[in-house]
Amino acid sequence: MDILLSLLQDAFFAGMAAVGFAAVSVPPRRSFPPIIILAALGHGLRWYLMNHLGVDIVGASLLASIFIGFGSYIFGRWWVHIPMTVLYIPALLPMIPGMYCYNAVLSLVLFVIHHKEPSLAVQYMQDFQTNFVIALTVIFTLGVGSILPVFILYKSSYTLSRRKFKDS
Repeated sequence: MDILLSLLQDAFFAGMAAVGFAAVSVPPRRSFPPIIILAALGHGLRWYLMNHLGVDIVGASLLASIFIGFGSYIFGRWWVHIPMTVLYIPALLPMIPGMYCYNAVLSLVLFVIHHKEPSLAVQYMQDFQTNFVIALTVIFTLGVGSILPVFILYKSSYTLSRRKFKDS
């Protein structure tokens, strides 16, 4: 029961964060429900893969972003009739690895402060490199996974952004 509650909390907060990210770009109102669904399911999938199947953050982020990418194609084509990018970009933003980015910057600052103490400087530089590489790799896999449906379904995904739609 604790697993289900944790999963639902993770999905709920990811959906709410995606709404905030989406609202900044002022998309049509009809795009908010699929954005919430994609963010919640994608982030929930990543959480489950990492916490219960032992998948690392890079692999779990790749699988979740592929799910969000194909989901945005399905929602954009058959439900809300809007381009995929309107759906997948805000849905992916809650999966940016903020703690790794924060720790990379913090380690870099601590490295600069302690650069004259060799043992501390080496430790902080290793921490910086580790956090930076993980953050960069996760961000890269989020981009690759979300754009994969565009490459696989090129003709039909291309037409999604070329048709004229009525605004809601």
